[in-house]
Amino acid sequence: MPGPLLAVDAPSLLYRAYHALPDSIRGPNGPVNALLGTTNMLLAIVLERGPRAVVLCSGPDAARYRTELYPPYHAHRPEVPPDLERQFGEAPAFFEAFDWTWADDDELEADDLLGSYAHAEVEADGSAEIVTGDRDLFQCAADDVTVLYVRTGVKGYETVDAADVQRRYGVPPALVPDFIALRGDPSDGLPGARGVGEKTAAELLRTHGSLEAALDAWSRVRPARVAGALRDQRDEVLMFKDIATLRRKAVERPADAPTDFRGGARAARTAGMDRLARRLDELDG
Repeated sequence: MPGPLLAVDAPSLLYRAYHALPDSIRGPNGPVNALLGTTNMLLAIVLERGPRAVVLCSGPDAARYRTELYPPYHAHRPEVPPDLERQFGEAPAFFEAFDWTWADDDELEADDLLGSYAHAEVEADGSAEIVTGDRDLFQCAADDVTVLYVRTGVKGYETVDAADVQRRYGVPPALVPDFIALRGDPSDGLPGARGVGEKTAAELLRTHGSLEAALDAWSRVRPARVAGALRDQRDEVLMFKDIATLRRKAVERPADAPTDFRGGARAARTAGMDRLARRLDELDG
């Protein structure tokens, strides 16, 4: 039985590793902390989960179609530090040395590609595991799709399946975009409906079954302040749901590809990560 496809949120992991590890970890071109931290995290997951292949997904931080809908989307995020920007640029060739696929898109965000690869894998009767630090991907959790949610920094991960999403939010994965639209998502700059928090959002969706049905029933909702928000912000929260919903792209499933520890060791040594290179040599056996 082949292992799952491991779909990795490359920007999320690189960003977390960059801020978790000191920039004193250097190679010939400067700090390599983002590349090293991401590699160590992925190696741990590969050794534990035994994926049939690894695909790292990347894309613009804020897709044009989302900022056109709502200009404040991701607008509050700080500029990418130059040393992290350089490591982003070096990442494709570095990770491809491990025989991991690098998937990039000019229009779609990494989140959209992650969902697309997971969907393609399930459509082919396989299973997928999504590695990310972004809870938006909880909408992908299903019988054959598990989210490996990376804790702050690069301190391990927790597995999140559909039942876990239900326990966390009080709604199934399919309603995560509806939930985000009502509750808001500060990390994405989405304010949600006025006066609607996590508990109220879940209750509205459990009662009415969807965001659209809750909006249609606004006059029967109590308290009055929540009813007023549903009435007055209908178009806005529907837009938030559209932004929170992943776009799907037709993608080609990566072929089975065991991790190439030897190739990774060569890339690590060239990048000045000698300790990692020695570990990879040992794994190559």
